[in-house]
Amino acid sequence: MGSTGTVLRELRGAQKSAKGVSLYSRYVNRPAGRVLAAGAYRAGMTPNQVTLTSALFTYGALASVALVEPSWTLGVLVWAALAVGFAFDSADGQLARLTGRGGPDGEWLDHVVDCGKLLLVHAAVLISFYRFNELPSDAWLLLPLGFQLAAVVTFCAGLLREQLGKAAVSARGPSWAAPASAPVSRVRAAALLPADYGVFCLVFPLLGAPGAFRAGYAALAVVHTLFLGLFLAKWFRELKVLRAG
Repeated sequence: MGSTGTVLRELRGAQKSAKGVSLYSRYVNRPAGRVLAAGAYRAGMTPNQVTLTSALFTYGALASVALVEPSWTLGVLVWAALAVGFAFDSADGQLARLTGRGGPDGEWLDHVVDCGKLLLVHAAVLISFYRFNELPSDAWLLLPLGFQLAAVVTFCAGLLREQLGKAAVSARGPSWAAPASAPVSRVRAAALLPADYGVFCLVFPLLGAPGAFRAGYAALAVVHTLFLGLFLAKWFRELKVLRAG
């Protein structure tokens, strides 16, 4: 087992493409995940154990949102736990690539945890709104449901785009060349920041100021819904090109 520095260097060489990744994930979450993956490697953890550690931090934080009265302290602790959980979510894949111990079971578990996270984070906000907030209108209770819908459809549609795209390319055989993808763009990476889960988590320190939290959460819901429309149109066009090609 090499030194931590050696492991970190190997992990840097085992990174996924930066295409379609926001600046937060590229420069904050992935480097944090790299450090956690190195620690997990030296501790002898498996990628699946890292995934479950991510779930422990994330689901514990979301349970606190639903069950504990909002405060500044709770908000900071929830944000910290969600950020650590997100970093572990990056670490499991990095550890799998480093050790060669990845497989369909690990990818399945990772996606199950991610899907549960997207459902529970907005359910927790809904419960917190109902239990602890004096809402200006009961219509605010619909906001987490709408945000949840946008988040889950984006997640599922993105997975389907990836899998159907791979199937289409595979079906055409090795001689067929897929359309060239656009190069990695910092401008696009910056534009994706509002849709990044790590940036979304930054709203939770505002739990101590219910009005500010609602405003920030509502703004993010609008942004994520707009991004959903853009993503769906883009993915549909790409799959149509693959079918026509």
